[in-house]
Amino acid sequence: MSRIVTFGEIMLRLSTPGFQRFAQASAFDASFGGGEANVAVSLAHFGHDARFVSKLPAHAIGQAAVNRLRQYGVDTGHIVRGGDRVGIYFLETGASQRPSTVVYDRAHSAVSEMEPSEVGWSAAFDGADWFHWTGITPALGDRARQSVEAACRAAKAASATVSCDLNFRSKLWTTEEAQAVMRPLMAHVDVCIANEEDADRSLGVTTEGAGADAAEDATLSEAGYARLAERLRDQFGFDAVAITLRESHSASDNGWSAMLVGGAGRAATLAEATRSRVYDVRLVDRVGGGDSFAAGLIHGLLTKDAAEEALAFAVAASALKQTIPGDLNLTTAVEVEKLARGSGAGRVER
Repeated sequence: MSRIVTFGEIMLRLSTPGFQRFAQASAFDASFGGGEANVAVSLAHFGHDARFVSKLPAHAIGQAAVNRLRQYGVDTGHIVRGGDRVGIYFLETGASQRPSTVVYDRAHSAVSEMEPSEVGWSAAFDGADWFHWTGITPALGDRARQSVEAACRAAKAASATVSCDLNFRSKLWTTEEAQAVMRPLMAHVDVCIANEEDADRSLGVTTEGAGADAAEDATLSEAGYARLAERLRDQFGFDAVAITLRESHSASDNGWSAMLVGGAGRAATLAEATRSRVYDVRLVDRVGGGDSFAAGLIHGLLTKDAAEEALAFAVAASALKQTIPGDLNLTTAVEVEKLARGSGAGRVER
């Protein structure tokens, strides 16, 4: 299998039990998660050598985060230890017409204050085949942006493919700030993963019928999203662009699919834009759904002969994750393949 490096922040996740509101909760369920860490865990479950780079305090909570990653087979040998804070996010899970809500408490976290020189980037990318990062990390501040740049350069020096999930977060920065940072960073990226809002807010690229204002529309224009993917590819020179398509019927029921233009890795060619099958998902936890898609796409592009097969694996992986509580996709490649090839009826396996 391949060696994949991810770089970002792992946070302490405090979620209300069940579907309680923050005002109701007298306790929180504690776990860990964060975009790039979630991707590393998924890839480790798929059998890859997954390496997560970050910075965490040397105290007990920081160690708990490291231990959780190790529990799932992630290489933590290049996590810098130091700083004072583990970032926290609070989650209130929505239902039916009530959306989920996230509150961040991550200012001055260890990774946001890490100097790029604290990581031995060449060593971190020794033998690396792939590097993945998200738009959340450079939104954490100037030093985090410099670290992303250093990581991208080290990945290219190692001849690794670079993927980026744009992941715009309005609670971390403005559209103007995002575009000023993200557009230049795209020069390092081979595979871009986005949804319609990410492309609009992070890169200023939109297509009629597929912009940020369409994010809550339950009906999606396949042709519009194909044009969006092609515009992203042509404007930034990506080898591949994947667009995730969420049909938000309610906070409990979503349609989930994706579109892919181009290819990379083993599945390097795709003649034209293709859309996956659509899964009707009864959501248990949608947080981490995009990360599980990214991990599935990386796995698919590295192991499949056709980009269409890589896309099918990615969408199936993400559909399964959204039935699992927590940030992490704790499914195996065998389970994902079974869904990708089957009906997804959810019958008991005996």
